[in-house]
Amino acid sequence: MDALRLPDGPLHVLCVGAHPDDIEIGCGGTLLRLTERAELELTVAVLTGTPDRVAESTGALEEICPEVTTHFAALPDGRLPTHWEAAKEHLEDIARRCRPQLVLTHRVDDAHQDHRTLGVMVTTVWRDALVLHFEIPKWDGDMGTPSHYVGLTREQAQRKVSLLKRHFPSQHPHDWWDEEVFLGLMRLRGMECRRPYAEAFHVAKALVEV
Repeated sequence: MDALRLPDGPLHVLCVGAHPDDIEIGCGGTLLRLTERAELELTVAVLTGTPDRVAESTGALEEICPEVTTHFAALPDGRLPTHWEAAKEHLEDIARRCRPQLVLTHRVDDAHQDHRTLGVMVTTVWRDALVLHFEIPKWDGDMGTPSHYVGLTREQAQRKVSLLKRHFPSQHPHDWWDEEVFLGLMRLRGMECRRPYAEAFHVAKALVEV
């Protein structure tokens, strides 16, 4: 399996999530790997969230990358399709100041309406960046066939799960919030790319330099 490598040197990464915890679940391990780079600029935009949940996500993101720049909107959870204009304007406002090389966001075919709305919207706002669409496990059973993987060590995978457990107590009552779910998915994706663990992504368009 040939590796697609990100460019050396400074890297500006943008993560866009519908809800607090989406980014940490979908690409928390990848962010932990990216912070090993010498020059990383990380920007995060989350479109919904109560103050308590925003505080949870802020704590998790700052543990991953203390210099992270965060943008939290307060649009209604579960209603992003009907607040399309407000969501688009929020992202366009960020785009006026944020020109990332890499964008991490939801899949365009995610079963959750908020997720897929952003998955489509992000590609219309940041057209010149590589966009990796992450996956989030849920009861809908919408896991697909990913096209790209980021390999993780056992330590990185376990650190991600520990971070989720410590920073998001509001989610502990949910039956899907389970260490075995998060580790199991990363182990499965790791098997698929011959790594101990991995996070998987869907890529609709990528420029190959030859």
